[in-house]
Amino acid sequence: MTETSDRTPSHFKDNWWSGAFDPLRHLASQVADFFAPTAEAAGDKDAYEITVELPGVNEKDINITIDNGMLMVSGEKHLEKVEEGKSYFFSERRYGRFQRSFHLPTNADQDTIDATFKDGVLMIRIAKNTPDNNVKTIDVRRV
Repeated sequence: MTETSDRTPSHFKDNWWSGAFDPLRHLASQVADFFAPTAEAAGDKDAYEITVELPGVNEKDINITIDNGMLMVSGEKHLEKVEEGKSYFFSERRYGRFQRSFHLPTNADQDTIDATFKDGVLMIRIAKNTPDNNVKTIDVRRV
């Protein structure tokens, strides 16, 4: 390591600002590798609505699945460009995989789900079962 006359390492003097954030860069890359986007859930007499904020995500990178009454929204936000020669001091933007899970109420109609995506906002509408749809009649067989 080369030192200057005032005993401050020359690499620190030349690049002191970026050096101060080196420990944070590693932590930020780990956090950015997986994140949970913000969401809200609401409902009216006919349906439930789940809104998930996904700015900068392409709709083809979003997956929505249902398993055992659990609705899962997952996908990935890709880093769009890398600028050569640029050294970031910090970045609060998030890239990487994301996931959110929501327990569906028992009266949610899992066969009637509509998902739309506009301006970075995913809107999932889940119809509610009508009372008639929740009741099943079981035939009794003679043995």
